[in-house]
Amino acid sequence: MSKIHSLRKTHLPVAQNASGRNLNVPVYHIKGSQPGPRVYIQSSIHGAEVQGNVVIYHLLQQLQDQAICGEIVLVPNCNPVGTNIKAGEYTLGRFDPVNGTNWNRGYYYDEQAVHRFADTVSADDSTDAIKTAFRQYQADHIAEKLANPWGLGLAQQLNLRLQQMAVDADIVLDLHNGPVSTRHIYIPDYARHAAMDFNIPHCIFIPNVFAGALDEACFCPWWTLTDALRDRLGVEHNFSVEAFTLEMGSQEVIHFGEGRIDAHSILAYLNRRGVLADCEITPDSMTRVGVSLSDYKTLYTDWGGMVEYLARPGDVVQKGQPLANILNIDELDNARGHQQLLAPCDLIPILHFPSASVLSGTQLYKVFTHYHTLSE
Repeated sequence: MSKIHSLRKTHLPVAQNASGRNLNVPVYHIKGSQPGPRVYIQSSIHGAEVQGNVVIYHLLQQLQDQAICGEIVLVPNCNPVGTNIKAGEYTLGRFDPVNGTNWNRGYYYDEQAVHRFADTVSADDSTDAIKTAFRQYQADHIAEKLANPWGLGLAQQLNLRLQQMAVDADIVLDLHNGPVSTRHIYIPDYARHAAMDFNIPHCIFIPNVFAGALDEACFCPWWTLTDALRDRLGVEHNFSVEAFTLEMGSQEVIHFGEGRIDAHSILAYLNRRGVLADCEITPDSMTRVGVSLSDYKTLYTDWGGMVEYLARPGDVVQKGQPLANILNIDELDNARGHQQLLAPCDLIPILHFPSASVLSGTQLYKVFTHYHTLSE
């Protein structure tokens, strides 16, 4: 028998096509029978990154048998515009086709607005009261942005409508994919401990710097507010808000079996955060590797050619070992027709370019360097 107090489905209009018809996304609302954290999970802000939809499917199936504390909002395929931008067999849904904007770079964050709010807080205000007021403050600013009389680009409109649902969340998970990729997660420095709560082997620790993405738009305001109140009032508040970008393997692919495993990983994390009652799901005992964002390097090409990728995402590669074979069509009759690309240092490839046809200046690999094994 289902232990969910209520499961409700609504539809959110996130865009409108040239015929004036709304493009809607389904939103699944789970209301627990006990108080607890608010959780927001979305997938497919980039059109080709589809595995998160299978993960959300498995989450919905598995949550039917769990007692929920708090609320969970699940938004699969949150960008139907991007999903439907096709060129032949490929999905080109990384950028707004009209304005060229990355679909994941239009969320709202204003550092100065956070400091203005901090100036209104007194030393006697409780953490809960500050949290409630600050959420409303952010929601008002997002609504104001959406009501801009000059209008907004499609990507920013979409981002802000999604952010309106995430602004009240204590936990935000944004599910993505790399081109050809192993599973990895972006973790803000203040939440480094969370690396051990997911079953994800590769962890990138990022600073409190806003670059436009949803996870940053969700954790930067709270981190900035915490620092501002500490500096001004000498009071330490723990607002217990966490946000992560989870990279669920390779784009243009769904895998139901792996989606079940990914969902189990998320449930282990949610259980650690008190979202599940009477649940025995815990994180796996596994090797987890971490790296600072500054040591997550991109290997660009200074040549063009045809590439055989030898180093697979997740492999441990020593300096001087081959990463790829390169075929130069103009030199097939001599020794320059084939060469190997060698690792410039010890590294772990996390993702690589999806095509064998490569232009000069291509981001061929993204890799961990100066990485370390994590422990509890």
